[in-house]
Amino acid sequence: MTKDIPRLFGTSGIRGKYQEEVTPELALDVARALAQYIGGEGKKVVIGRDTRTTGKIMENIMSAGLQESGCDVLLLGVVPTPVVGYATLKKQADAGIMITASHNPSPYTGIKLWNNDGLAYKQEQERQIEKMVYEKDFHKAGWDRLGKEYDITPFKDEYVKDIVKISEIDPSKPLKVIVDCASGAGSYLSPEALRKAGMNVITMNAQPDGFFPGRNPEPNSANLQELMKAVKALKADVGLAHDGDADRMIAVDEKGNISDFDKLLTIMALEFGGTVVTTVDASACLDTAMEKIGGNVLRTPVGDVHVAETMIKNNATFGGEPSGTWLHPDFCMCPDGLLSGLRIVRAIQVHGKLSEQLDAIENYPTIREKITCDNDKKEEVMKNVERDFKNEFNEKTEVLAIDGVRLSFEDNSWVLIRPSGTEPYIRITAEARTEENLDKINEISQNFLKKLI
Repeated sequence: MTKDIPRLFGTSGIRGKYQEEVTPELALDVARALAQYIGGEGKKVVIGRDTRTTGKIMENIMSAGLQESGCDVLLLGVVPTPVVGYATLKKQADAGIMITASHNPSPYTGIKLWNNDGLAYKQEQERQIEKMVYEKDFHKAGWDRLGKEYDITPFKDEYVKDIVKISEIDPSKPLKVIVDCASGAGSYLSPEALRKAGMNVITMNAQPDGFFPGRNPEPNSANLQELMKAVKALKADVGLAHDGDADRMIAVDEKGNISDFDKLLTIMALEFGGTVVTTVDASACLDTAMEKIGGNVLRTPVGDVHVAETMIKNNATFGGEPSGTWLHPDFCMCPDGLLSGLRIVRAIQVHGKLSEQLDAIENYPTIREKITCDNDKKEEVMKNVERDFKNEFNEKTEVLAIDGVRLSFEDNSWVLIRPSGTEPYIRITAEARTEENLDKINEISQNFLKKLI
């Protein structure tokens, strides 16, 4: 593929502001390209969407592009992203499309593509789609060979039944759970799954609304203040929060404190043991905990598809990102915030209060900094980082250069220098055993970067 072909896909599909970066015309061409990529006439494609105001328009356009190419379209309507991945697998479709901008604000939209095994499209597959969109040499079926549209919305019930079953929640031990759905795609199904599992459920922001009136769809501390207050005031056992498409889950403990993302990931990894997979920016607390039970941690570039690929290659039991994007290979290789929420509830049933489980995991001082760097300088700066950064430290380091440059030290401290994929910054993330050592790592890293920039 030539360098002239523009990049459309980022770390998690195509995403941008509607009519500015992601247009209906682009959506149509992506649908045509996907149809061509999977073989055109007679193929089946599942489509789902989140609650954004632009979702139905994008759905109509992509469905038209697929039918024009001779593909049948299976419509799920408004559903969480994991339902698309699961339906693509269970319905033996040839591909899946989720129309979502995930945790981004209301003006954004996006497109994420799925394989027939429930795994997101790999980078090389995305490049092929980009090439076809660029060349615009699409096959169009004749009037008598056009695809058809089918409503498969009842499949949602099958999905809910299956995640409740595999979560192994004990309905005889009901917990009080507050779930904040952000008015997103999980607004109906996440509370429904918890109720079918026997839980006492209270909902927040569970009215589907593409303006996200209750809170911004990103589930972080700033946006979950009301959930944190509600958990404490109502004496709930746990609070769960999703993003716009519900492929992510973040938990609030019974004291009303938002869980540390890395510790929450570690709690679930300990439930599975064996080999688990996470990204280069995840905490060493996961490694320490897994070492104690004889487990193993593998790291990948940021992005759930990278985690998924490594999980499959290494027969991993569990994987995920600290953002709350978790993959459950015993169910489907699509990130699933609803199943993640059910399994955290199960962990509380088995092991007791979430706050106590979180406190039992070792905590290390951490910093996250960013330094301004023009996008056109990033490549050269990172070449120098990869070549010289380790020489700044007078101690033995292990270098991992799969997504930025991560240096790991013998005491389990580490530092990662990684360019932002969407903003003009280079980010520094570091973790150490002591504040003093963390300050030292941070100072060396910042001074080194500033000299390069």
